[in-house]
Parts: sequence; structure tokens; C-alpha cells
Amino acid sequence: MTIIVRLDVQLALRKMKSKELAKAIGITEQNLSLLRSGKVKGVRFETLDKICATLDCQPGDILEFSSPKSENEREEDR
Repeated sequence: MTIIVRLDVQLALRKMKSKELAKAIGITEQNLSLLRSGKVKGVRFETLDKICATLDCQPGDILEFSSPKSENEREEDR
């Protein structure tokens, strides 16, 4: 199971810096950086709710599931 974090895409679409988002949702820039890089094991629904409200987006705009099986199938097709 692989979850891809697409927070950078949403920030770019809204021309917002991660520092601004961190301040708006009340978390540290370091924690937001860890989330953006996908180096966290989880995210609280409360935090996800604040991100979505601030960026006016849906959770699916930020998080994407990528099946390792489908990645392997793509490599076999090459």
C-alpha cells in the first residue's frame, strides 16, 4: 500500500507557501514539511479538516492511493 501526498500541488494551485498554511492550520512548519514529504505514518482528521478548509479542497485532492500491484504491472508492460 502506498499513499502519495499531493499537498504541494494544492499549495501551488493556490499560490500559497507552506509557511502560510502551517500558520493558518496551527501546526509547525517542520510537521507540515514531514507531511508534504510523506514521511509521516498518519495524519489526524482534525488536521486534514483544517488543511481542506484552508485550501478549499477535498481529502482526495491531497491524498492518493497507489497500489504497488498496479505499479508492478506497469513495469511488466514495458
